Amino acid sequence: MDHIKNIARLFNSSAVESPLLETFDAGVLELTSGRLVASDPLTTPDILPFTTLFPTGQFKTLIHRERESSCVAYAEIVFGDEKIERWEMALTDGQDLTQLQGEEIYGYPVESGMGCLMDAAVQADLQRLEQEIYEKKGDDFMGIYEEFFHPHFFHEDGAVDQFALLKPYVEKAGNLLAFEAGYGEGFYASYIGFAKDGRPMKLVTEFIEIL
Repeated sequence: MDHIKNIARLFNSSAVESPLLETFDAGVLELTSGRLVASDPLTTPDILPFTTLFPTGQFKTLIHRERESSCVAYAEIVFGDEKIERWEMALTDGQDLTQLQGEEIYGYPVESGMGCLMDAAVQADLQRLEQEIYEKKGDDFMGIYEEFFHPHFFHEDGAVDQFALLKPYVEKAGNLLAFEAGYGEGFYASYIGFAKDGRPMKLVTEFIEIL
């Protein structure tokens, strides 16, 4: 698949080297179960985690922005530095690559303009937090975006961030990486880079294909 070859070209090495991209360190993502979720947390809050089990711990994350548009093109998690031998499209339970035709992909829909990477345990925490805020505020509840996400992206001085690491519960382990998703609404696939022994070294979500 030429598309997979392009992902490998960009992400096989330790650093992405493309004049069309600029890279930002997005901080450390903490996974507590290794069951990784990629979603629009506002419109698909209960989407299934990927079938691949990822390592637990704290891992470097990177945001790669298309220079021309200044839009987020890729979100990356780095699990290790061993040589990547192959890339595969990330799947959730019930998905079968043999059922895809042509350029079809499995991925997740974005309707709010925001994507997110997190552990399934943090996904459950986020749902719990939303319910708690709703029960507390009742008719004054403005939705989980306004109540939780918005303050991390919009500052009092008018500055706007394109990505942020957030914790639903400060006292609990685990966090999530939220970011603007490409040009906005769309359907986006993720890809896993595996070492020779089958361990995942990277996960990349693609929003804008950079050739």
